[in-house]
Amino acid sequence: MSAKEYTEDHRIVYYESDDTGHLTIAMLINLLVLVSDDQSNQLGMDTAFVNSLGVGWVVTQYHLQVTRRPKTGEVVTLKTKATAYNRYFAYREYWLLDAQGDTLAYAEGIWVTMSYATRKIATIPEELMTPYESEKTGKLPRLPRPERLDTTATVRTQPYTVRYFDIDNNGHVNNAHYFDWLLDTLPADFLRHHEPTDIRIRFENEVQYGHQVASEVVQHDLTTQHQIKLGTTIAALATVTWQKA
Repeated sequence: MSAKEYTEDHRIVYYESDDTGHLTIAMLINLLVLVSDDQSNQLGMDTAFVNSLGVGWVVTQYHLQVTRRPKTGEVVTLKTKATAYNRYFAYREYWLLDAQGDTLAYAEGIWVTMSYATRKIATIPEELMTPYESEKTGKLPRLPRPERLDTTATVRTQPYTVRYFDIDNNGHVNNAHYFDWLLDTLPADFLRHHEPTDIRIRFENEVQYGHQVASEVVQHDLTTQHQIKLGTTIAALATVTWQKA
């Protein structure tokens, strides 16, 4: 039995776009989370129910492939399914489709349940997965990992203070904000004239309200390596491949 698919339409609006009129990567991540949340709500697996089990869903890794970023005013279709899971990890797929049904972006995510009592990974409760009709398997797909930052190259650094409005209902930074921090280290002219085609990101440690973080980047032509650091601790690593717009 294959996992249940869920789709919904969405119109790209101005506050989801950058100054070129294209959907930002951070907002794309928000839309992927939105469609998965809407599926969960439809199946009775809303945040209140998940939290009643003493856990919350946390993403640990994404692999995102982008064919084209839609522009303001476009109506797109969001599609997702909770494809497979094992004792500790759940694998979810996402699609962003244009009006003709062509794929604009495809993403894979690895999710875990975090215990609110210990702030550590917990066994995924079976009752959380049953409604999605996900395949239970001992071997999930392995997402490509981001590269470690090349510290022998020139590193650009941008500091940030975590604001109250950066925090989600799990008590840590909303993952979409990481993408703004990561990409904001690049020059505006580069961002206006290049498009991301492949993004690999791994979230390694929590960042919470009031923390001081540093976003660091090393650029090698059309590949950028990124990391978010909390002091000497790495909070996230990412590798982005670009092409000229």
